[in-house]
Amino acid sequence: MLFAHDTEASLAAAAELVNTAHDTPDSLADPADVVAFTERWGYTGRVAGDAEELAAIRAIRPRLERLWHADRDEIVATTNAMLRETGALPQLVRHHTWDYHLHAVPPEADLAVRILVETAMALVDVVRLDELGRMRVCGADDCESVLIDLSKNRSRRFCDGGCGNRTNVAAYRARRAGS
Repeated sequence: MLFAHDTEASLAAAAELVNTAHDTPDSLADPADVVAFTERWGYTGRVAGDAEELAAIRAIRPRLERLWHADRDEIVATTNAMLRETGALPQLVRHHTWDYHLHAVPPEADLAVRILVETAMALVDVVRLDELGRMRVCGADDCESVLIDLSKNRSRRFCDGGCGNRTNVAAYRARRAGS
């Protein structure tokens, strides 16, 4: 494992959240989608499950997406701003099936704030380990989705939307047509 479990989960959750905006239709369309997202990624604490929370979560997606297109200094500035704005105070906590890991805001904080902070805390590890190259945009020409490459050999190029298979099939067909 390259990063701590909570770091990997936060990075993958942030990538999924960003990618919901690229889905047609938007896969974060109603409050039930937010509840399902939090359950899938193990977010603890208060989840309102209402239209206001949905709007707040959707509003942070562009900010998170910019991180995948930023250089190191911009990522550091944005990460520091997110931690400062939210009043993050890192604490070791243990809950459910997770052993001790970091939370930096109380569980009653708004979900959008908790997502920003957990993403920022994960980015601290990415920057400190000089692993920014693991934050990628899908290699398919027609896809804007982002991904976090957690493979050992840093070889992941495509998102989870079938782009790798589609690209490989197109390359195969092009080779066959050229034979």
